Amino acid sequence: MAKDFDIVALGEAMVEFNQATPGETNYRQGFGGDTSNAVIAASRQGARTAYLSRVGDDRFGAMLLDLWRAEGVDVSAVARDPDAPTGLYFVSHGPDGHAFSYLRAGSAASRMRPGNMDLSAVASTRWLHVSGISQAISASACDTVFAAIDAARAAGARVSFDPNLRLSLWPLERARAVIRATIGMTDLFMPSLDEAVALAGTDDVETMFAWCRAQGARSVVLKCGPVGAWYAEGDAAPRLMAGYPVQAVDATGAGDCFDGSLLARLAAGDALADAVRYANVSAALSTLGHGAVAPIPGAERVRAALG
Repeated sequence: MAKDFDIVALGEAMVEFNQATPGETNYRQGFGGDTSNAVIAASRQGARTAYLSRVGDDRFGAMLLDLWRAEGVDVSAVARDPDAPTGLYFVSHGPDGHAFSYLRAGSAASRMRPGNMDLSAVASTRWLHVSGISQAISASACDTVFAAIDAARAAGARVSFDPNLRLSLWPLERARAVIRATIGMTDLFMPSLDEAVALAGTDDVETMFAWCRAQGARSVVLKCGPVGAWYAEGDAAPRLMAGYPVQAVDATGAGDCFDGSLLARLAAGDALADAVRYANVSAALSTLGHGAVAPIPGAERVRAALG
């Protein structure tokens, strides 16, 4: 059956204020939110995309809707909540990297629940993309993620899952329990190295992959930043795809850019290895500017870097 979308993502988007210069008080206004970043990255690679969320009936919510429309992301299933705000976050930079401060408690997206979300697009996509952050922001949002996964599986769509583990949002034991339950319902699991260490309790790559398989993972991509990414399908041994060397300026959202770029190439029919190679380059290029969204490269730039 023909699908209207290549990738549909669900989660919370926020307006970003990113420190322009370390130690100074000037901030650039941008946008963020892991699954929103990913779906924009997918759209910039040429995928047909849609986003499922709730935003406040405020100026920040209007800005996000304008952003998605400008990026070619379908917003038919983004609801506006008159009783809750759009989330915000601030990024500061220092010698130890970037640090985040969030104003998201009680946000419109945290009020997602299966009964107030239009999940119909999930039945007409090749891939549904979800994350652990969406599960962590509230119990009802967690329920919505599982409802979307159920709808996707019933319609024959594939499901990708980035745990995006944030222990400031929920305790590790609850995070482990929910993430483990989710892995077995998805087709592609995409943790970072630090997340895999925390979840699996080991820093050995082969043992990490064995843990992921034991939870029911079908394919796994382990994101390792500048080093690249390990990947494997089924019971195959993990292989490393080397990263693309750049002089990074700001790594905010690079993992999300990786997710969206990878999914766009898988939806286009690439083998997993080729999609990982492409996503490595796309994510590396996204670190050459400030913010989560503005530096995400388009397909032509990624292909030029690939040679």
